[in-house]
Amino acid sequence: MKRLFTITLIILLCSSAGLSSQEAYKDGEWFKFRIHYGFFNASYATLEVDQTQLNNKSVYHVKGIGKSTGLLSLFFKVDDDYQTYIDRDTGKPYRFIRKINEGGYTKDLEINFDHQANKAHVLNNKTNNRQTFSTPNNVHDLLSAFYYIRNQIDNDDLRPGDEMRLNMFIDDENMDFKLVFLGREVIKTKFGKVASLKFRPYVMAGRVFKEKESLTFWVSDDENKIPLKIEADLAVGSLDADLEAYKGLKHQFRIIMD
Repeated sequence: MKRLFTITLIILLCSSAGLSSQEAYKDGEWFKFRIHYGFFNASYATLEVDQTQLNNKSVYHVKGIGKSTGLLSLFFKVDDDYQTYIDRDTGKPYRFIRKINEGGYTKDLEINFDHQANKAHVLNNKTNNRQTFSTPNNVHDLLSAFYYIRNQIDNDDLRPGDEMRLNMFIDDENMDFKLVFLGREVIKTKFGKVASLKFRPYVMAGRVFKEKESLTFWVSDDENKIPLKIEADLAVGSLDADLEAYKGLKHQFRIIMD
């Protein structure tokens, strides 16, 4: 059950192909997700966008918080804090913070990105150790990738089988994510039936995921590209996440009325 919120974030960010000039989010947007692990209502996760200043630049400050609830919290505590500061025009990240405690598995990292030099400067606050890593062009962290990708989806041009790859830097290594668009579906949500886009990221089978095709997720087929639902087969058990609440959307959330 380790890294439930981290796994959920990875899934949330993997949601697109095609290009769009339509901005999908704005200052004040907020999502809440309910995460299930097997029979447990394992945790809740929130994502929130605020506008602020970083080094005299106007940026979006995105915060992702995850906490365990119910019976699971009695023997497996989750307390995760993810933050990113992203350029309002390019969507590239300037700073990423990852401070987590998941059943005793802890990390406390700050990563500062230098996109001109293609470097990531990593500070481990637990050990006070600093390292610098080379990165590819247009690199993203876990949170910035999710918001960048939402702006890239062009709903009209998507065709089943379309692929997208994204450069990511996580902790101390570069990763290449491959995403495949599977098609369109109308799914039932807490808010009613919603037209959605269905995606599958290809992941590494083994310790965390059961197979390369273990993840499936759905985002709203509208200007918001809201993450609606996630299904994942893990090496041990399964994980599901559903949108529980939202506010501050930039565009109208399209719900199909019966």
